[in-house]
Amino acid sequence: MTIERRLARSSFTLTRDYPAPAGHVWRAFAQEDRKRQWWGAGDAMEPREWAFDFRVGGRDVAEGRFHHGPVSRYEAVYTDIVEPVRIVTTYDMWIDGEHMSTSLASLEFEAIADGTRFTHTEHGVFFDRFWADGPQRERGTRGLLDQLGRYLAGPGAAGRTGNPRRHGRPDPAG
Repeated sequence: MTIERRLARSSFTLTRDYPAPAGHVWRAFAQEDRKRQWWGAGDAMEPREWAFDFRVGGRDVAEGRFHHGPVSRYEAVYTDIVEPVRIVTTYDMWIDGEHMSTSLASLEFEAIADGTRFTHTEHGVFFDRFWADGPQRERGTRGLLDQLGRYLAGPGAAGRTGNPRRHGRPDPAG
């Protein structure tokens, strides 16, 4: 079998206004117990491996098998952390052991009158058979940000009330 070697690039920026203080949104990324509550595919995936090392040079790993489907692996390295302003990571994704992509992602936290404006900007390179997966990555990230909003709005956490409001155009993907 011949493998077609090709690259594709994809970039996107997503912004959400969350009605929670910037410190609460920041801790949802910076504290392992909080991140585990909202990060990932939830019940759609059987977890296999998790590592969390939130520091410059630290490495995160999230691996799991989609029910009756492929194994997804995420490995990130933190390249810049300025509390509570920004997080910059590089990360790689694999599907069933095949290298899918490498991305650079910046996460920005801005205090606003009603809470926090969160901006996720990503630049990715997709390899070989995954060359057309850029739009799917953006949809997946939208889903993660929606999960973050539900987590921030959930019961039991002071300062996490209300629903996330999208900034800018309506999002047809939800």
